[in-house]
Amino acid sequence: MAAEKKHVKKHAAASSASTASSGKTLKKEEGHFEQWKEVNNFIAEMVNKNGFTEAELKATFKQVRYTETARQLMRPAPAGKPKNWKAYRARFVEPYRIENGIAFWDKYANELARAEQQYGVPAEIIVGLIGVETIFGKQTGGFRVMDALTTLAFDYPDTPNRDARMEFFRAELENMLLMARESSLDPFVFKGSYAGAIGWPQFMPGSIRKYAVDFDGDGKINLTDSPVDAIGSVAHYLAEHGWKRNLPVAFPATLIVSDKSEALTTALGKGLTASYQLQDLKAIATTASSEAPANIPYGLVDLQNGNEATEYWLATENFFAITLYNRSYFYAMSVYDLGRTIAAARGK
Repeated sequence: MAAEKKHVKKHAAASSASTASSGKTLKKEEGHFEQWKEVNNFIAEMVNKNGFTEAELKATFKQVRYTETARQLMRPAPAGKPKNWKAYRARFVEPYRIENGIAFWDKYANELARAEQQYGVPAEIIVGLIGVETIFGKQTGGFRVMDALTTLAFDYPDTPNRDARMEFFRAELENMLLMARESSLDPFVFKGSYAGAIGWPQFMPGSIRKYAVDFDGDGKINLTDSPVDAIGSVAHYLAEHGWKRNLPVAFPATLIVSDKSEALTTALGKGLTASYQLQDLKAIATTASSEAPANIPYGLVDLQNGNEATEYWLATENFFAITLYNRSYFYAMSVYDLGRTIAAARGK
């Protein structure tokens, strides 16, 4: 899920050591987060803002382990390798996920139908998203969330967006501590991805607090052990991020202009929005589908295929709602394709 980009003061410990509030220099690999100056500033903010005690937070951060693996996995991929939609798609729309998707849909058909009725999000989109995220709960991550979030909040890799990313992870660390307090659970029981995402749908702590729902009616929200809660929470998240009931997602398009044209560059530069009417796009790209409504907005999406021809799609507001779960055209199209493929296989 996307970080909100605001300016924050850069963490002073970008090297292999961190200076503690006592003035002692500590190797970051040793942890000792409770002695880091920036962590102590964070603790003070949490005490003033959220009513924690300094002693309890000091004791908590004393248990946190520095996680170099999480830090390294946050480094951007080496430049120069072209994007390849077909290769990306093959990782997600593949037999194992399809087989498990059919079983998941069969088992939770009633709950998926209830989520669709309540939130307007089709079952195939919910199934596709959970399948892409965790192969239906089979890969939810083994990192202690407190370790991953603390490491990334205070020692994010040296990247151009480092300040914004550290602010994002500090906010998620705050939400993690609040969520643990609200649920009366030890914060260290939560396991997740190297980025701190939790459970079947890989929600960050802030999204759990804001969008997760008790869909199985047991009186608590549990995205790690309740696939039914995951189903309702995914549908609720998408509904809150612009999903529109009964609206299609995307239609394959044929480019009319040259791939070097200014009009194409302008259309692709609109970002994650549907801001064109179908008539407006006809001079740039068109779709052969007779099912594309003429009275809704669209955005033009390009799916690059390395050295092969780029695919173009006319995407609706529902496609862009999926990109607010993960800000990637490849991701959103994989969710859409996997869900459709599972639906078709299940229909057979």
